[in-house]
Amino acid sequence: MGIVERVVRTPVLFCLATLLITTAGLALDSQVGLRGQLVLALCTWGFLGVAFIYLTPMERAQTSVVVVVATCAEIIGSVIWGVYVYRLGNLPLFVPPGHGLVYLTGLRLSQIPWLRTRGRALVIAAIATVSGWALLGLFVFERKDVAGAIGAAVLVLFLIKGRAPAVYAGVFFAVAYLEIYGTWIGTWEWAAEVPGTGIPDGNPPSGAASGYVFFDIAALSLAPAVLGAWASMRHRLRPPRAPGAT
Repeated sequence: MGIVERVVRTPVLFCLATLLITTAGLALDSQVGLRGQLVLALCTWGFLGVAFIYLTPMERAQTSVVVVVATCAEIIGSVIWGVYVYRLGNLPLFVPPGHGLVYLTGLRLSQIPWLRTRGRALVIAAIATVSGWALLGLFVFERKDVAGAIGAAVLVLFLIKGRAPAVYAGVFFAVAYLEIYGTWIGTWEWAAEVPGTGIPDGNPPSGAASGYVFFDIAALSLAPAVLGAWASMRHRLRPPRAPGAT
């Protein structure tokens, strides 16, 4: 097993790798313009593409669904609605593959052997963390975070009743780091109020990870259909066998 394959398939190594890439990549983004963002985007797409080589077919399908659904949500939430804005007022091209890496990080986090045998503890830790964060946003932080508390309540519901709570919990912790770090260094900023509603929002909101739950649900639900469609297309494109061929 090569070093790249080992990193992608070993949960702890993959989580460490994406942590380093996220930290360094966002720090670099804070110092560059559009051309620099394009370079960062190529690197992010390249890392995700290399990871795809060593993923299972189901993981590839799930990650692909997340990238597509999350990118649509970014266009609506940032570009059209303005719930949050990126530093240069655009949608950086490293964001779509970044969503795929966040999903895979959450998935791999839930697969770490020590945590896999303690899935319930991981879920409880996520519930406690997001609930505490929501309460701080409502009653302690200077910037009121009502929208975040609503999202946090949705996330807790899915952590309790959802189809894959350990994966949701892993994604929550990955997103929590990403949101806190990304807003801290100014890569993006959340609006003080959700546009058109007057609902106060945090920067970042405590329930930001709730959106990722819907991406995960889409991935888990649609991935089998994606795999089926891909297999059907490959079968149709396969050249017919010559008469008498074995």
